[in-house]
Order: sequence, then structure tokens, then C-alpha cells
Amino acid sequence: MIKWIGAFIGSWAYGFRGAIAGYFVGYLIEQLFPKAKNKTQWQSTSNNRSRKQPTITPRDFELNLLSLASLIIKADGSINQAELDYVRKYFVQSYGKERANATFKTFNDVIKKREINTGRIATYVAQHTRYESRLQILHFLFGIANADGFISENEVYKINEIARFFRVTHQDFESIKAMFIKKADNAYKILEIEKTVTDSEVKKAYRSMVKKYHPDKLINLPDHLKKGAEEKFRAVQEAYEQIQKERGI
Repeated sequence: MIKWIGAFIGSWAYGFRGAIAGYFVGYLIEQLFPKAKNKTQWQSTSNNRSRKQPTITPRDFELNLLSLASLIIKADGSINQAELDYVRKYFVQSYGKERANATFKTFNDVIKKREINTGRIATYVAQHTRYESRLQILHFLFGIANADGFISENEVYKINEIARFFRVTHQDFESIKAMFIKKADNAYKILEIEKTVTDSEVKKAYRSMVKKYHPDKLINLPDHLKKGAEEKFRAVQEAYEQIQKERGI
């Protein structure tokens, strides 16, 4: 690296002959002071590494997902067995009974004994996952809250807090929420539009949501997150069909 820097400086100052001389001087410096060469190479390698996206191991992902799950389970101030069973069943279906049981040994310790910092866990997950994956995690968390047949305000508040750390848009959050909390205008919320929009805008919103949640787009997601994506895809289709019937389009 040093010899090429010398060549550049020599070329700029004295032309072609200066480039040759600068290259030669730089070569001598590298031979006499090899640490300088190694330092330059290390810095180049370090810069390349810093540009790479951070990764998360499957084990770390599972434990962080369980930490988020425990926040929802404890949101009401007590531990609900139906919600615990939902999480266990989810992990057994995703990873198999043996691996799920091993993971749950850690989970029991986390949910019963440790205080979890929502911002720290959610920010870490956000830094190591794609936006589409974070949407599926929110769907999973709403599923936990709904396992006992009722989603409380405290649970919604906690999931919304996680969504903010996930940097999920308000429209996407409301869309997922509408799939679990039924209201008169749910179909419109799922499609992320207002009830006053035109028929053409309804069709445009439907096409946009299909692209966002189509299973083919999420082919690289883990199996346990693909299920949530497929459920949302069906919810989008059902919402559009409901609006079609209401409007006669």
C-alpha cells in the first residue's frame, strides 16, 4: 500500500519518472518497516469489516425472541399459562421438541427471575434482522397476547413499545394489530388505508400489501416466522374480499 501511495505522490509532483521513484521509495519503506505495511493492511481489512452487516446466530435469535415473548407474558403483572403454552407450542413446531425443551430451560429462568430491558433487547434484534422479519416478530407477539382470548391495553402498549424500537411504521403496526383486535374498520386498517378512499385506491393498497406479505418474498425467513407471514397474507386477502363485498367491486 505504501509503495502505491509513493507512486501517486511522485506522479503528481514529477510525472512518470516521479511515479517510478515514489514507488521504489515506498517499496524500501515497506521492507525496512514491515509493521507500517501490516498496519495499513489491517486498517483496510478493518474498514471492510465495518461495512458488513452484523449477523446474529440462531441461538442468540431464539433467546432474544424468548426475551421479547416474556415481556408480553408479564405485561399484565402475572404469568398466564395459556400464553406460556402458546410460546412452547410455537417453538416445538418450529424447532422440534428436544431443541425447544432445551431452550425453554433458559426461558423459565428469564421469565421468572430476570428483569429485561425492552429497549436493549428490541434494539439489538432490530440491528440484526430485516424489516420483514421484525413484522413477523410483532405478529408472533400479538399471537402470545391473544392466546388467552383477550388482548389487554398493557399488552398492546408493550408491543407498540417494541415496534418503536424495531423502527416499524405506525401503519404497519396498526395493520398487524387489526388482524387480532376486531373493529368495524379493521379491513381498511389491515390494508393501511382510510375508509374514505376510492375503489382504485383500495385496489392499489391491496396490490401493495400483497407484495409486502407474499410468502415468496419471505422465502429466506426461518420457518417459525414464515407461518406468521402466511397468516398475514391470508388476512390481507380476506380484508380485500370483505371490502369488495361491501363496495360491490
